[in-house]
Amino acid sequence: MKKAILIIILLVVAAGGFFGFRFYKKYYGNNIEKDGYVLIPHSANFKQILDSAAKYVDNKESFEAVAKEKDLEKYFKAGRYHFQKGLGNANLINMIKAGNQSENSFRIGDFGDMYQMIGKVSKKTELDSLKFVNDLNTIATEKGYNNAEDLKKYFFIDTYNFFWTVTPKEFFKKFDDQYNEFWNNERKAKEQQSGLTRDQIYALASIVYKESGGKKDEMKTIAGLYLNRYRKGMKLQSDPTVIYAINKQTNFKEQIKRVFYKHLSTPSPYNTYANKGIPPGPICIVDKNSVDAVLNAEKNDYIFMCADPARFGYHKFTASAEQHAINAKAYQDWLNSKNIK
Repeated sequence: MKKAILIIILLVVAAGGFFGFRFYKKYYGNNIEKDGYVLIPHSANFKQILDSAAKYVDNKESFEAVAKEKDLEKYFKAGRYHFQKGLGNANLINMIKAGNQSENSFRIGDFGDMYQMIGKVSKKTELDSLKFVNDLNTIATEKGYNNAEDLKKYFFIDTYNFFWTVTPKEFFKKFDDQYNEFWNNERKAKEQQSGLTRDQIYALASIVYKESGGKKDEMKTIAGLYLNRYRKGMKLQSDPTVIYAINKQTNFKEQIKRVFYKHLSTPSPYNTYANKGIPPGPICIVDKNSVDAVLNAEKNDYIFMCADPARFGYHKFTASAEQHAINAKAYQDWLNSKNIK
């Protein structure tokens, strides 16, 4: 009798272990064949979710079965979900139902045009670029501007994280908040002391950024030089403004590595060889360092600057027209020696 009872107990334990293992494997055992990201739009249906997941799950039938049991068809949230090894069906489906999506990183660079930036950014979102443009145009008009291009000053060069499902309104709010945080009382006081408008500060900061190549250690010197020219009533004569003027005309399809005399007469309010004063707006998205460089410009007597062929990316500064001519010739000779046109 005791032996029979023991056998029954062992059979129950074995059966429990067998079904327990099957339960665990079905719901919590690893069912990821390879890592990847599954994109689920708001308009998705159950089949589309299954098809997207099928690229990464190992046992597609078990995933579908658990998804049906958990009513994933009715209760899913749009998003970008990381399917990574170690996750079971229950983990994956609960993640989608809860909307625990993974963020995407966006690099905001020195785009010359807001629409360039929108085109790049929208590729990492659910929405297309036209929707982004239209919504940012609406935000711009609500702020009293003409269109999205006038929002350029709200953005700073950096890497940011957003969800794939971000809306244009949510996207802009992040930068609007950053802009308002940046312009604290200390910077506002320096803005008043500068005698420049906020738009002029950003326009000059964009020139500083382009001329410095983003290198922080020359920014304040360059800012001081251009403020000297501006306050003396001289033309700023910045090559990046000529390049920007040409790019605007060609929709940023032409690459200019070297500015020639023929380019200097390009008709544009941004061309500082053709016009006196600071351009009407920034020629690119800037970083915080370039704005601070304008607000804290170096006090110097420099009027001229020229790229230094001996230190790539840096410049020679002078207050002497004669010395500048020598520096410029040395640089032109270097360009010719490298066949840069």
